[in-house]
Amino acid sequence: MQNILVIAYSQSGQLTEILQNFCKPFTDSTIEWVHVYPETPFPFPWNGPAFFNAMPETVLEKPVPIQPLKFERDHYDLIIFGYQPWFLSPSLPASAILQDESFRKLMKDTNIVSILGCRNMWINSQEAVKKQIASAGGKLIGNVPLIDKTSNLISVITILHWMLTGQKTRKWGIFPKPGVSDQDIENVAHFGKLLQEKIQANDVQNFQTELISKGGVNIPISILFIESRAKKLFLIWANLIMKKTANGGNRNFWINFFKYYLLFALFIVSPIVLTIYHIFVRPFSGGHIKRELAYYRGTQLR
Repeated sequence: MQNILVIAYSQSGQLTEILQNFCKPFTDSTIEWVHVYPETPFPFPWNGPAFFNAMPETVLEKPVPIQPLKFERDHYDLIIFGYQPWFLSPSLPASAILQDESFRKLMKDTNIVSILGCRNMWINSQEAVKKQIASAGGKLIGNVPLIDKTSNLISVITILHWMLTGQKTRKWGIFPKPGVSDQDIENVAHFGKLLQEKIQANDVQNFQTELISKGGVNIPISILFIESRAKKLFLIWANLIMKKTANGGNRNFWINFFKYYLLFALFIVSPIVLTIYHIFVRPFSGGHIKRELAYYRGTQLR
């Protein structure tokens, strides 16, 4: 019998539903659920100022205070870590979990699977998670990212509708439903069953390879291109805002400046740059793209 720890922060409830379905096949295991709560809760639905105000600390991975974590055991056979990316980085509560000393002790020499529920960009945040797990001595054996599979710009509109209203519904009755699809949330149980089978066969090191072969790690090439550049820009903005407001500067001014920059970049600059990329760059970058996709689908650090 396996002793499994499932730990996560779920703001909207979608991630909790994903984790519950993933864990359904583990009927013969003891599962301990730890739901993480920030000392100052983040609002849901979000309001615009609160959402954008979280950007600098999120990108710089500065943990927020969370309520003390309590674990029933000193060791687990498997840890399932669920999280969401914010601004191409682990969410503030996720960073707090990964930097919590009691949790870091549990990660040492323990098999870990990360599970994400997100819009469509997760590779930069997962790189940060990989580094935190490795620095704690954990063994990341799998990563299961569930994404919104609609187009990038459409999903921006639908996710904003969900975040700002709290309603996971079709905006105006014409846009797709936001977030991870109901079908993908239900079907994640198949990946849980695959992990269970690998555990029983003492073959967990091949879990990610088989997960990939079954289509469990989806990275659109356009998203790969955007993420390879966007995180650097986010870091520049985060450091700029922290510097400009360190001595009492007007944080709201700089946060609003970033907000309008981001919207301009998403809806104006991004489509133009992607068109140029697909016409002039992508046809000559097949080998590089293949290597990048193989790396980001895996669990190892460079």
